[in-house]
Amino acid sequence: MRKCLAVLFLVFMSSCQLFMSKEEKTDKIVHDKLQEIDWNTIENYPLFVGECDEVDSKAIQKECFQTVLMHYFSEALSDLQFQVKKDLNDTVFVDFNIDEQGWILISNIEESSSVLGEIENFNELISERLNDLTTVKSATYQGIPVKMRIRLPIVLNTQ
Repeated sequence: MRKCLAVLFLVFMSSCQLFMSKEEKTDKIVHDKLQEIDWNTIENYPLFVGECDEVDSKAIQKECFQTVLMHYFSEALSDLQFQVKKDLNDTVFVDFNIDEQGWILISNIEESSSVLGEIENFNELISERLNDLTTVKSATYQGIPVKMRIRLPIVLNTQ
């Protein structure tokens, strides 16, 4: 008798899912899929049209993106000249966001008291030069354009 009750209890408990509505089943599937997603990984890096190829491997896309981005930034900053009273040997970090439309915008310039003490309007000059340089084909995750954050070091050495 106990075996029969145990079997009936197991059948009854497993059959509860049979009574779930389609909406509840869909919600459960979506919830399970969302748990599987690695939200910190992108499928494709942002691409500079005409410079990088979207059929290349992820590693090649990353290398191409970094190379072309550094070229754009180096070109934008190449003719900046500063006069300083003291020697500088510092690094300033600039954070960029690339949005879903491919716009590259500065989100933050890390403050450096030694740089700001020597070059009063440094942050404004860097922002002016680097904001809205160009657009890219945005990064994607599961085929959907996504935002991406980049941190660029600017090394200042006057020695």
